[in-house]
Amino acid sequence: MEQESEKERMPTGSDPRSERLRSLARFHADVDARAAELAARHASRLQCRRGCSACCQDELSVTRVEADLIRAVHGELLAEGEPGPAGGCAFLDADGACRIYHERPLVCRTQGLPLRVFLEDESEEIVEKRDICPLNVEGGPPLASLESEDCWLVGPDELRLVSMNDAHCGEDSRRVLLRALFRRPSC
Repeated sequence: MEQESEKERMPTGSDPRSERLRSLARFHADVDARAAELAARHASRLQCRRGCSACCQDELSVTRVEADLIRAVHGELLAEGEPGPAGGCAFLDADGACRIYHERPLVCRTQGLPLRVFLEDESEEIVEKRDICPLNVEGGPPLASLESEDCWLVGPDELRLVSMNDAHCGEDSRRVLLRALFRRPSC
């Protein structure tokens, strides 16, 4: 069976809600392109492959606009399918592959890459923290020695997503557990 194209999976219609979901899909595509560039620079260390699900844990939550995109494209799976076993992401199949890969949330799109984030420490100083999946530590330089542009900066895309979510659902910032999507709550 031929895999349907991304365009065929996207919600149709000229209503504002459908346009916001298509806008989210374009945003995800932009993130994917930038993440792919960074992944290419770290190819020697990245162990992430189809079926690698070490980062795909239960209790992950998504914005409501991301939840609505998953509902719009994967309604049949949500209505007729079963979530994966507890402990792992509800959307993993028996082989550890993502059943909603093209519509996966932002948090899943940069997993495995060297990440950097700015946080406030105990003394209220803003400090940079870096992290990487333990499976990807070897095969590349230490995180501390990487140039800033060789790490994914956590924050700007999340703020953009919050703005998209606010436009979609109002300022209701409640998040939706991925597992709860099988019960189909909506905004």
